Amino acid sequence: MIQQAQLFETSNHIPNRNREWFLSVGYDQDEILRSISILHNAGNPFECDPTYSKGVFYRNFPEPRLKFDLVPQLPEVRQADCRALPLAGASVQSIMFDPPFVMSGDTHKEIKTGKIMDRFSCFQNYKELTALYYPAIFEMYRILKPGGLLVFKCQDSVSSGQQYMTHIDTTTWAQEAGFYAKDLFILINSNLLMGPFWKNQQHARKAHSYFLVFRK
Repeated sequence: MIQQAQLFETSNHIPNRNREWFLSVGYDQDEILRSISILHNAGNPFECDPTYSKGVFYRNFPEPRLKFDLVPQLPEVRQADCRALPLAGASVQSIMFDPPFVMSGDTHKEIKTGKIMDRFSCFQNYKELTALYYPAIFEMYRILKPGGLLVFKCQDSVSSGQQYMTHIDTTTWAQEAGFYAKDLFILINSNLLMGPFWKNQQHARKAHSYFLVFRK
């Protein structure tokens, strides 16, 4: 019998003669993006990324045509808030949204540097995270064409000893906006970042993130 770990070592799809069966769990982000593209976006690249950053996300995947960021770091990226994009309503076919997810909690004011803070923008608490995610979902619903696709990457969090099931809240908000929750993929993180103030474990360490697939 093939062990599950062996199955995921090289790919998150199962070849079956002339057909592929795509799995909902994998270790390879590029394979998950490919699976979503084939299953839900006719094999096309995603058209828009409202939080592009440096584009590391697309190192092995086709770049989006429309690139935005609140603080652009590359000349080809346009400045825009993901909650108020400079695009007409019903003008975009697909969106890849990979917003920040790290919350620093009670240590927010004390943290100046660190591996996590250097790599990701940081929220002080879940209220700040919600203030970005919730209106952004409604804005992306506005700019998507009917039948358009939103792929939302998120991760559950623990902050100041409190558990936050972000993927559940995100799905609820998306359905409130009018989206249909089409699919869900889980990316198992092979490299776990550890915060400088983490000492006593009270919850299971988050070792995975989600790609939520929504259809307008």
